Amino acid sequence: MEYITAGESHGPELTAIVTGVPAGLPISEEQINTDLKRRQSGYGRGGRQAIETDTVRVTSGVRFGRTLGTPIALTVRNRDWENWTDRMAAFGCVPSDLVREVTPRPGHADLVGVLKTNTDDCRNILERASARETAARVAAAGIAREFLAELGVDVFSYVTSVGDVRLADEDLAQVVQHAPLDIELSEMRCPDERTTEAMKRAVDRAKADGESLGGTFRVVATGLVPGLGSYATGPDRLTSRIGAALFSIPAIKGVEFGLGFEAARRVGSQVHDPIALENGEFVRTSNNAGGLEGGMTNGMPLVVTAAMKPIPTLMQPLGTVNLDTLEVEEASKERSDTCAVPAAAVVAEGEVAFALANAYLEAFGSTCMADVKAAIKAYQKRLKTMGR
Repeated sequence: MEYITAGESHGPELTAIVTGVPAGLPISEEQINTDLKRRQSGYGRGGRQAIETDTVRVTSGVRFGRTLGTPIALTVRNRDWENWTDRMAAFGCVPSDLVREVTPRPGHADLVGVLKTNTDDCRNILERASARETAARVAAAGIAREFLAELGVDVFSYVTSVGDVRLADEDLAQVVQHAPLDIELSEMRCPDERTTEAMKRAVDRAKADGESLGGTFRVVATGLVPGLGSYATGPDRLTSRIGAALFSIPAIKGVEFGLGFEAARRVGSQVHDPIALENGEFVRTSNNAGGLEGGMTNGMPLVVTAAMKPIPTLMQPLGTVNLDTLEVEEASKERSDTCAVPAAAVVAEGEVAFALANAYLEAFGSTCMADVKAAIKAYQKRLKTMGR
């Protein structure tokens, strides 16, 4: 199952095409729209969210609410396009009053993209490099999430820090038990009310100072069968695939599985998870590995944490060099967010869902849902036999 997206931040629409989807998978347009709304939410979002109300339009690959086994095309309209029709027109002459973007922002793709493509307008780069593109990813990921849900797999996320405000060490079992209700009720998508309020105050301070804030979030997947992924080759390890998927999200600078870097500070007996037998099934008595061993799922919840850097657009801009005059100026200011960590977590859910969906399809076939479910049932039966 793969996807590709197209579209610019201020173009007419964003498009996603998803291939490799089994036939017979129920798809809910309402659920995809719910995820799109979750992506737009979160304390600290900017003015663009007041303009856009993202909804999906499915134009192929689904009939009467079920997939056909053919490519699925989805579009998300950009309402702000109405204000950019002259400046972002696909054809026609360049407007005489067009103002080029010539003051690239530090921390963004602006300057390097200009140098790479030999253009004199950062707009040609920033329109596609914008995180607005992730709306199409979330729409596409709705297909992967529906697939996993049919197999009893739940994927959710929550914010663990914003700036220097951090969620205290939490009991993951408690988070899993109450998710996603407590998380979605929080404006910061954090399961603790007091931490949520502290995060909001940090965002308010940053906004008043013309700054932006990054943070960390955790993605959890439950209900996974053991053995997804591979130990045979490096690129096929699920750690490799999930890591690559998360790093594809703009502004993600670090990824940890389970204990992550903390594992490097502990002795082995405090890191590795003892194996036990419960009701004929092999289990781990702890989950420091985050549900992955040897590049494969081990049946425990998948736990992966990612770090997002602050958004590079600042209302108190850093210094840059004007591409026309080669003089030092302040960087350009696009309409932007103060903090988008809660939104990034929703995008990350989708990326993890795609990686997991692919692992299931590789292990159990991809023609139709009936065959996939039958193969999984047979596999689970064999695993129980091994534990007797």
